[in-house]
Amino acid sequence: LAGTVPEEPRCTVERADASLTYSLFLQRFAFSRPVILGGVTDNSKLLAAFGPFPVRLSTANTYSYRKVDVPFQEYVEHLLKPQDPAQLGSDTLYFFGDNNFTEWGPLFQHYVPPPFRIPGTSPAYSFGIAGSGSGVPFHWHGPGFSEVIFGRKRWFLYPPDKTPHFHPNETTLAWLQHTYPTLPPAQRPLECTLHPGEVLYFPDRWWHATLNLDTSVFISTFLG
Repeated sequence: LAGTVPEEPRCTVERADASLTYSLFLQRFAFSRPVILGGVTDNSKLLAAFGPFPVRLSTANTYSYRKVDVPFQEYVEHLLKPQDPAQLGSDTLYFFGDNNFTEWGPLFQHYVPPPFRIPGTSPAYSFGIAGSGSGVPFHWHGPGFSEVIFGRKRWFLYPPDKTPHFHPNETTLAWLQHTYPTLPPAQRPLECTLHPGEVLYFPDRWWHATLNLDTSVFISTFLG
């Protein structure tokens, strides 16, 4: 299916484990470069706890207004997948609209965030669900963390002074297929694939793009 992407085993982002101290995080990573943190959180039971939570799905057809309520876990594990071009819109269900996102407040209350902060900032959480082959093209903003709860997510990063070559209307998948292979080694980004339980930290103004290799559930922590 279009959108199915094999995992790249090479990882050029530095990794750290739970032995990383806060002072060392500030000294080595907070203001200078990204890092993948392993074993610093445990949100493995988060989906199980909220799996029965009902979500309302809508059909992807202009003239169909069918609504279907299913458990969240069923949507993630069985219905959120690469689009089959032959499937009718009336048979395609999406998590879009008809959901009051304030209802997800308890999920964030159960979420165990990364243990590090940047002085003078406070966290704001973002909850994401995405299908295989989807992703966000290159962009930048303030510092933050992104943790994969379910699935795998590939990341590409450039420092603030190295603007990546990309078209703003091009998807990350198209960039990976068409532009990435033409880049000389010195112009390639830092990159790595995150698995469930791994957290990526990205510093302020670092360019980054993402590509979901599977159905992915993730929580981002923006430090503003």
